Amino acid sequence: MLINSTMKNLMKSPIRYLLYPFVAIVSAVATLGCSSPQVQSYASETPKLDLSQYFNGTIDAFGIFTDRKGQVVKRFKVVIDAKWEVKDGKKVGVLDEDFTYSDGTKQRRVWTITETSPGKYSGTAADVIGAAEGSVAGNALNWSYTLALPVDGTVYHVQFDDWMYLMDQKVLLNKAQMTKFGFYLGEVTLSFYKR
Repeated sequence: MLINSTMKNLMKSPIRYLLYPFVAIVSAVATLGCSSPQVQSYASETPKLDLSQYFNGTIDAFGIFTDRKGQVVKRFKVVIDAKWEVKDGKKVGVLDEDFTYSDGTKQRRVWTITETSPGKYSGTAADVIGAAEGSVAGNALNWSYTLALPVDGTVYHVQFDDWMYLMDQKVLLNKAQMTKFGFYLGEVTLSFYKR
């Protein structure tokens, strides 16, 4: 009752003009927080994604990077050589990725991925800051990490919110949003094909 009375008085005073932007920002943040997809939403989807089964052997991937306006600024192909073994009772995979960009430049990233518990994964690579953390449910993987990304001689730490969806035993689709300080930078879209 006291809170309602106080709010009514504030809304009648000139301070209401200062409160409107604050209320709008809080509402927007609350809406964004509620609208983020959760990997458990895909628990009933099939085929079931098992990283150690799909990322095993040779996988080809074709991708694009689009900027915040949606314009394609990079195209690339990746050839992944992947294998898994059991160490200390846990599945550990090594994904050796060779990138070839449309401008002819090349890049290599080697991931070491550990299944820390059923459906939970941790991953490291030379250009990943700290560890990537991911969860699998149904046909989906949600994977979050910070990448040291070189751009024109400067290295930026960019956050990736990475989603993968297994379409069938051969095809997996990947969409990753890139942000820096919470600001949207663009997206990476990939199509994987298991040989």
